Amino acid sequence: MRYWSVTLVHEWLGKDFPFGTLMVNVVGSLLIGLLYVLLMERGQFDFPWRGLLIIGFLGAFTTFSSFSLDTIVLLELGEIDKALLNVGGSVVACLSATYLGIWMARQL
Repeated sequence: MRYWSVTLVHEWLGKDFPFGTLMVNVVGSLLIGLLYVLLMERGQFDFPWRGLLIIGFLGAFTTFSSFSLDTIVLLELGEIDKALLNVGGSVVACLSATYLGIWMARQL
């Protein structure tokens, strides 16, 4: 799923910036916020589903290792501004998306 998503985003926005990795991490953060409320706070699904969806699917979908590699490659290419934008943008966007997911799920 991650490979397909990243490839699709790169075709759409290009490969000059790791938009694909950023996108999967932000979408994954939004989904983990939603699932946290639905699965953990409300307990709407049995325990095995929690592990499967949060740890299994979202853990495989989002990727800190790809984010790290993308950032190091940008630094090695001398693209300091893009590397810093990737780090700052990822942290802010992913934290915001997780909070938004939690907020959205609590409104249901």
